Amino acid sequence: MAIVEAVQNAMPTYVNVYIAVFRYVAPLLAALILFRALFPLLRFRREPEIWAWLCLSDGKKIPITHWENIIGRDKRSDVVIDLATISRTHAVLTRYDDGSWSISDVETAGDVLVNGKAVTVRALKKNDVITMGGLEMTLQPISAKQEKRLAQIRTKASSFGTGVTNVILLSLFQILTCIGFLMTGKAEHGTSYLMGFGGLMLSQWLLFLFYTVIRRPAFEVESVAFFLCTMGMAVICTVAPGEAVKQLISAMLGIGLFLAVLWALRDLERAKVIRYFAVVAGIAMLVATLVFGTSINGAKNWIFIRGISLQPSELSKLCFVFVGASTMDRIMTKRNIYLFIAYSVAICGCLALMSDFGAALIFFCAFLIIAYMRSGSVGTVALAVTSLVFAGVLVLKIAPHALDRFANWRHIWDDPWGAGYQQTQALMCMASGGLAGLGINQGWMRNLFAADSDVVIATVSEEWGILMAVLLILSVIALALFSVRCASMGRSSFYTIGSCTAAAILLVQVILNALGTVDVVPLTGVTFPFLSNGGSSMICAWGLLGFIKAADTRQNASFAVRLLKTRGGEADE
Repeated sequence: MAIVEAVQNAMPTYVNVYIAVFRYVAPLLAALILFRALFPLLRFRREPEIWAWLCLSDGKKIPITHWENIIGRDKRSDVVIDLATISRTHAVLTRYDDGSWSISDVETAGDVLVNGKAVTVRALKKNDVITMGGLEMTLQPISAKQEKRLAQIRTKASSFGTGVTNVILLSLFQILTCIGFLMTGKAEHGTSYLMGFGGLMLSQWLLFLFYTVIRRPAFEVESVAFFLCTMGMAVICTVAPGEAVKQLISAMLGIGLFLAVLWALRDLERAKVIRYFAVVAGIAMLVATLVFGTSINGAKNWIFIRGISLQPSELSKLCFVFVGASTMDRIMTKRNIYLFIAYSVAICGCLALMSDFGAALIFFCAFLIIAYMRSGSVGTVALAVTSLVFAGVLVLKIAPHALDRFANWRHIWDDPWGAGYQQTQALMCMASGGLAGLGINQGWMRNLFAADSDVVIATVSEEWGILMAVLLILSVIALALFSVRCASMGRSSFYTIGSCTAAAILLVQVILNALGTVDVVPLTGVTFPFLSNGGSSMICAWGLLGFIKAADTRQNASFAVRLLKTRGGEADE
């Protein structure tokens, strides 16, 4: 309290000047931070990594650029063999962490033979002869020397100097924002302001120093996340300053989960084992919510334990991604595809029973991404969408009260003082904020229900301006584009499917939250990742970011990629 009073009493005539100037400085500084973080992610060279050569009997050598490769006649296969006797998807060639290889039959009409014997899954040894559709071939993995050379020529990530500059700019933005709250906020909230922004600043420096110690100075993805967290902290300090410390603790737990996901993905064999625990945990958390959960705003998706509220459906997203990001030798079999579909139906069914239709839609979108990346079939996705339409009609027939949640969509101005009050007020506040906003603690949105969660983008727009809101949305879109860029050269399907699915979940949440606020889509109560107030949402967002980070195979970018020791120093492997 004393700090706030001292600041406000010492500079009463400068408060308005500071807030007025910072209105225009904030979006410029934000744009600089995000540009420095996102430009390297969207512009890095995408050279493929060659891990082996498939040598055909006619002397042709086909490069193997992934750790899981579909071999078949289909043009979308990783290894295309245009021969009538080869099935569209005939086999899967898999590399493991220790450098060994195996080949798997994909339940096709033509058997896969190794040294003349039919196999389902077979570890490959040197000079083994593989026969598919009458065509003989051998696998020639790269040597250890070639592997080290491959690591050395890989695209370099940002240097230590670039990373530390990004952290300094983030810290400057946090300090200036905190000063703004100390100038305009209530004296009793001074401690919350200092702990909230100071804790975020300390967390980012500790994480960056940890990266420096393990020789991973690239901090682009984390810079975006910390910036979003900073803006989320600003919204909380405006709407509910007493919850700043709780949100900080959630962010710290999320960072811990982020590192845990990277540790799990560092060893793909370990990740496969964790996947089985994820299957059980994902369902168990939702079933526990159905049995012990509490309904809030019509959705039974909260569990209260000694005063602490949890939203298990948020953490179930991580389990779903782990389950979906299976290796190709497993997912290409019909049995495992059917099991994954059944698992997805069970997840969405639990969410429907909980009346959490926003989360169910997010899970379904994640399922579509996984289904397409596994099969490469637009028909499969079209069938799934058709099934969703029929399921939606069935839900409305069985539970017509579900329609009430969407009855106000596109009709908010018909009842601006009743059912449409929240969104009409949000729209007017966004309009009043203009491009640069009204300034810290100068808005009215704080008085509106869910101003720091469901309609958080309106709170940002009113006090920080439309420009800042657009920057926040574009930053998540950029992370999704980065995941797509990484997918084309990803080592393992565990990385590529996990990264793209995680990015899709974050992006769908942003779309539902932002467009729901302005009544373009129904308002479903979905949170804005990193920005909205909510511990479970924050922890989940950081966990999903771990999948995106793990897919980054640039030099010294992700510690999910091991370092190889060489005589001249160290190189990525």
